[in-house]
Amino acid sequence: MAMMCAVSFTRYGRLYYYAPGPITPRVGDKVLVPTSAGPEVAECIWAPQWVDTYEDAGIGGLEELVGFASPEDLARDERSRERRARARVVAKRQIREQGLPMKVVGVDFVETEKQITVYFSAPQYVDFRELVRTLARELDARIELRQLGARDEARIQGGIGPCGRDTCCSTFLKDFEPVSVRMAKDQDLPVNPLKISGACGRLMCCLKYEHPLYVDTKANAPARGEKVMTPEGPGRVVGLNVPSETVKVRLDETGRTCSCSLASVCGSRQEYESSRKDGSMRWDAE
Repeated sequence: MAMMCAVSFTRYGRLYYYAPGPITPRVGDKVLVPTSAGPEVAECIWAPQWVDTYEDAGIGGLEELVGFASPEDLARDERSRERRARARVVAKRQIREQGLPMKVVGVDFVETEKQITVYFSAPQYVDFRELVRTLARELDARIELRQLGARDEARIQGGIGPCGRDTCCSTFLKDFEPVSVRMAKDQDLPVNPLKISGACGRLMCCLKYEHPLYVDTKANAPARGEKVMTPEGPGRVVGLNVPSETVKVRLDETGRTCSCSLASVCGSRQEYESSRKDGSMRWDAE
């Protein structure tokens, strides 16, 4: 058994998982989490809870929280927020004055290194050397500019997906896995960019979540047009509902369409192939 909790650096932002260590934070408590730039202030979103192992929870080994944030830590965090807000305003103004085709997506500030990182998106290559010099002079800090792709831009900005929930990339998704149009076709979704694209304009990451289920179910279920035996009599398959694991069958006797579970209609396709060889067919393909 192990304990874990979830924190976020911004309200409704991405969740990060840690072992609570020597403290037991409650939801809303400000805690210190270890980062490469030193301890940073975050808010506890999920109180510590027991899990069998971190692997069972879908996460690897976790670092421990440093402790509760002190008033000095909160004051430092507030100064950092103000510094980031000012840097964003200055960066947007300079981009507008210099006529650069770029958009500020996010700003990060590391107080220990006195460095400001500006994340931006742009449709093409941008020569921002003059912008870096201007920002370094106005903000009195080291400046680093990083260009982001569409998916990373959506991850930082956040938003609401077509499902009505916060986008996966801005909350829990760690890595972007390849998504293809074939996954949408396998799930019988309309190949319409407006229907299968996320907030970033790319194919929705969630298309990959249920794809293995569709592939496995379709490999073991009777195809459209095949004859099957249902509890209500023989019929022909006219549809398949993968999430509910049911098939729609048009009955031969009455012509009525009924919905039956896969278990009640037939076995796996492998069983079907083997049954054809030994003569004990569960259903007949015509």
